[in-house]
Amino acid sequence: MLVLLESLSPDQRAALLLHDVFDYGYPEIAAIVGKSADNARQLATRARRHVQQRRPRFQTTREQRDELARRFFAAVEQGDLAGLEALLAHDVKLTGDGGGKVAALARSLRGRTRVARTVLNYWARQTARVPGMSLRRVQVNGGPGALCFDAQRRLIGVVALDTADGQITGISGIVNPDKLTHLRQVAGDTSLPRLAR
Repeated sequence: MLVLLESLSPDQRAALLLHDVFDYGYPEIAAIVGKSADNARQLATRARRHVQQRRPRFQTTREQRDELARRFFAAVEQGDLAGLEALLAHDVKLTGDGGGKVAALARSLRGRTRVARTVLNYWARQTARVPGMSLRRVQVNGGPGALCFDAQRRLIGVVALDTADGQITGISGIVNPDKLTHLRQVAGDTSLPRLAR
């Protein structure tokens, strides 16, 4: 839901939340967003429509998500661009979090081909720089993901995948050491605590 809300304009988001969540009337919303009551009603209607259209058409089972993740990480490790692109949604989003302490994406990237090439280039650079680097698939925030280790089994990063309609819609890479510190103790577990995303 947060991802969907972020895709709305600030006025649409305010109108939707104020009306549907906090039960404000349209005249009150109009005063807050600086629009007429009719415009506030229209903003909320458009926001609802946008949120409804972006909902997944069907729910993916855990087995389907796990198989999608298995194929994703296999394509990454094998450098299979075509195989990776086939798994990604057309408007897939790639984000990175280095916290200013580790090199990561400066801003999010969108698009199947752009994201697939960036992921494969990053993996190739990292494996050349960190010999013996490996991935171990785990659950991250209730969805598929992986822990990335160096040859000495030290945690380098976490990858979380968002899926919908049988495709990968989002990839989040977390390499910020401040967000990984608490995971070093649970690296042997296959279920991770919630990460700040």
